[in-house]
Amino acid sequence: MSEKVADHILARLREWGVEHVFAYAGDGINGLLAAWGRADDHPKFVQARHEEMAAFEAVGYAKFSGRVGVCAATSGPGAIHLLNGLYDAKLDHVPVVAIVGQTARTAMGGSYQQEVDLASLYKDVASEYCETVTVPEQLPNVLDRAMRIAYARRTVTAVIIPGDVQELDYSAPGHAFKMVPSSLGLSRFAPVPSDEDLRRTADLLNDGEKVAILVGQGARGARAEVEELAELLGAGVAKALLGKDVLSDELPYVTGSIGLLGTRPSYELMTGCDTFVAIGSNFPYSQFLPEYGRARGVQIDIDPSMIGLRYPYEINLVGDAHETLRRLLPLVRAKKHGKWRKGIESNVARWWEVMQRRAAVDADPINPEYVVHSLDALLPDDVIVTADSGSSANWYARHLRMRGSMRGSLSGTLATMGPGVPYAIGAKFAHPDRPVIALVGDGAMQMNGMAELITAAKYRGEWSDPRLVVAVLNNGDLNQVTWEMRAMEGAPQFEPSQHLPDVPYADFARSIGLGGVRVEKPDDVQPAWREALAADRPFVIDFRTDPAVPPIPPHASLRQIESAASAIVHGDSDRGGMIRQGVKAKIQEMLPGGRDRGDRPGAREGQ
Repeated sequence: MSEKVADHILARLREWGVEHVFAYAGDGINGLLAAWGRADDHPKFVQARHEEMAAFEAVGYAKFSGRVGVCAATSGPGAIHLLNGLYDAKLDHVPVVAIVGQTARTAMGGSYQQEVDLASLYKDVASEYCETVTVPEQLPNVLDRAMRIAYARRTVTAVIIPGDVQELDYSAPGHAFKMVPSSLGLSRFAPVPSDEDLRRTADLLNDGEKVAILVGQGARGARAEVEELAELLGAGVAKALLGKDVLSDELPYVTGSIGLLGTRPSYELMTGCDTFVAIGSNFPYSQFLPEYGRARGVQIDIDPSMIGLRYPYEINLVGDAHETLRRLLPLVRAKKHGKWRKGIESNVARWWEVMQRRAAVDADPINPEYVVHSLDALLPDDVIVTADSGSSANWYARHLRMRGSMRGSLSGTLATMGPGVPYAIGAKFAHPDRPVIALVGDGAMQMNGMAELITAAKYRGEWSDPRLVVAVLNNGDLNQVTWEMRAMEGAPQFEPSQHLPDVPYADFARSIGLGGVRVEKPDDVQPAWREALAADRPFVIDFRTDPAVPPIPPHASLRQIESAASAIVHGDSDRGGMIRQGVKAKIQEMLPGGRDRGDRPGAREGQ
């Protein structure tokens, strides 16, 4: 039997090393589905419950594997559904290739069923490369370029294939005019700045006395070099959320996350420094960076289009973080670790005491900070953690300490709801031998997570380590938006938009063959985590948490909290709990440090 275009596409994906395609069926890709049957399901067709989830799973796979994630969908509605996940990939600089069907060429332009102008629809999300295959001879070039550009530019690309083209006999491009042959592969490349720019940078760093470093996901391959730079300069290191797993939080000078979801030591590091170095990060909230004019700045980024953003840097170095730092380090002079470094380490140590105290504040029924703080000590050294957008991201950012080979991520730039569970599924396909934990709110769970539990149940037998733990912070509220309304708008909670129905998440998990438990008392939190991490199957923990516990930014003062509360106290349905929990949480920062105050609610002095 002759090779069809659809057969060639799958064969070429195999040659690129693609092992999984996250997808959902539809008649716009019937030719591809038939080819999958002829190819004995290789690369593996991973069936999500929804095309958006397929895209999120491809993003999670790419984030945690370092390889291109591939997703596929039918024409019209299927291609439309992919978009949110694809934008998540684009904005977080993750390589993803989308393969989508289109109506037959004979019907195009005829207002046919499910006909959508996909080239126009995808021209932004796949702006680096989006191409429609109309004749077999365009292949393999179109697919090769989509893969190569996604890898090289860490972005989204798209290949649109009309249904009738998928069924055509494949014919390779010939050695002739208007033909474009192609080849496989992309060697690793690591651009570096000039020697002159490196010397200028070293001079700037050597002149600094109070050095602050900010790392993002672009520094992930330069862990050893960042540690050496911090030691030479006596610097503190803050981490953007997408760079949370770049350095171990066991290092005493690592101040943790930065920004609204960040830590007090990171805020103080940035406000007190005289020299600022950003490595592989384009953290967007400039108000959390040093005040303009107070610190000299250097940025290192591999992407020239992202250089010089967010801060008036004195030197902008375009280069791979690992290779750039490797060349820079011999030029940097070691500084004595004096008051600046000691102050950073003291602030970090005190912050973890504060986090322990805040986790121990009583709440009704359970403090969500205690839920996540209790997990910290139980994390397996090779765990992968995903977090959803919302208040769960606050607790992920502040309470979990990365160490060893742990990995973690969330939707950083798009900050979309719903990727926590599909990210975790993508992570399991990337690393079937590692445990994965997803921290999600009840809003995200109702939006996307519950259906994707079915996907986890479908494929769990293929994962050598069966542990995929989904922790639902169930507070009956779209909590992050509620707090943003209070703090930013001075508005009380609007219950018609914010209140969520209570759903038996653990019961649903058990009904489809997974594990599950509902936790309504603080004493049951740690036993539930231990049970889930010892389970022989994916497991859902339904934690009933208090929506009145505030995600207080690190720079907020007690006076500001009281002012925000008083502005809305006359209208908010939860005004009593809001004020009580806000003040109790903030006051933990004001207590003297250095004492062991226990490790669970009720065990703290003065609570």
